Amino acid sequence: MDIGIGSYALFWEWHEHPQPLPIDAMIDRAAELGCDVFEICDDPRILAYDASALRSLRDRAHDQGVQLQLGTRGIAPDHLARSIVIAQALEARVLRSMVERDDADRGLDHVVGRLRQSTPALAAAGVTLALETYEQIPTTMLVEAVELLDTPQVGICLDPANVVAALELPVDAIAAAARHTVDLHVKDFAFARQQGWVGFTLSGARMGDGLLDLEHELAAVYADGRSPAAIVEHWLPWQGDSETTVGLERDWTDATLAALRASAA
Repeated sequence: MDIGIGSYALFWEWHEHPQPLPIDAMIDRAAELGCDVFEICDDPRILAYDASALRSLRDRAHDQGVQLQLGTRGIAPDHLARSIVIAQALEARVLRSMVERDDADRGLDHVVGRLRQSTPALAAAGVTLALETYEQIPTTMLVEAVELLDTPQVGICLDPANVVAALELPVDAIAAAARHTVDLHVKDFAFARQQGWVGFTLSGARMGDGLLDLEHELAAVYADGRSPAAIVEHWLPWQGDSETTVGLERDWTDATLAALRASAA
């Protein structure tokens, strides 16, 4: 199992921070933590990098033994084409994206048709598209789209926390998507009562303190010789100030990496 972190494990170090962490420093952090992988995910700053800057990131990661992945959103062919070029420049073999609601609402045939337009470019670049489980598209539709495409260039990025917002059970998402998983996002999550006991908040939790059955998830995903990277993420609420929030974010990262390494041992 290759273990790594992504941009969402460092979210508060490049949002609401007096000195936002640049992408090259994120790669350094992944290396310092002994990670195999760093996923540059939903970070708009990467779009401003020219070919030379992308090569510098690639070389920086290579020198530290860190594989890069890229993450974006959407399945429009022109958008994916631009992302594939960036992924290829970074030597990122996995491109995570998501089917957004506008596409999902137009139905399975529409989703498959759009994705099919991108498969030749993915194959030519040696990049696998990992479509994330999300509340914006039913997991059953996402799985069906991947099965209809029937190509090694398109699989699933499994994150069972995301589907709760669509009233899906995480265990059902794992059961449906595990065999197609080419990338795994790992974060714990929990419900908490809002003040006044009026409703709930679904939010992140320190690994082991929430509802994620990590051992079940890993057993399902890594069965039958599958070997996707496991990428640490968080849904950490703002704690009132940057120092406290970043300190807790780092603690959660350490806890999740330790749990993954213990499972892989």
